[in-house]
Amino acid sequence: MRYSVPMATKTKKSAKVLNSEKVFQATTFYVTRDQLIEPSGQRVRREIIRHPGSVVIAAIDERLKEPRVLLIRQYRHAAQQEMWELTAGHVEPGEPILHAAQRELAEETGYSASEWTIALQYFPSPGFLDEVMTIYVARNLRKGRSHQEADESISSRLVPLSKAVEWVMKGRICDGKAIAGILWLAQKFQG
Repeated sequence: MRYSVPMATKTKKSAKVLNSEKVFQATTFYVTRDQLIEPSGQRVRREIIRHPGSVVIAAIDERLKEPRVLLIRQYRHAAQQEMWELTAGHVEPGEPILHAAQRELAEETGYSASEWTIALQYFPSPGFLDEVMTIYVARNLRKGRSHQEADESISSRLVPLSKAVEWVMKGRICDGKAIAGILWLAQKFQG
């Protein structure tokens, strides 16, 4: 499944792919080695991680005077640390992205929401990764039981939005998708 990239971000010129070879297959992504001619005319080789896309959920609770954002904390081996993040996960092949967002929120936190809107779509690292992340804002939250996968150990907490922004600005939150989602929420709900 490929996401459509908003037309405003697409360029009129594209590369001419001469050859593309799959060089690695993992569970949720694969890697290709592409020979191509870029729009500038330069012939290059690029290794690209091919990923079906991810959803990120900026879940916000507006029942108190100051809105609170739902953050999760989990260990990330690549970063070798526990991190504060927004709920997120990959989209299964053929799965609608909204369904993936609803599934991930329920699995990781037990929460559900009755209002869903897309805030952002972006490429987290377009130099070598074709993944598109879609950030949804989830509102009108309801608490339930989480159904975490066997290899997940996730805790969640509702944090005042101003505190979450402070954590971003002080480097306590250093996950890119969380930074993007929290700053978007701050602009929307505090701006």
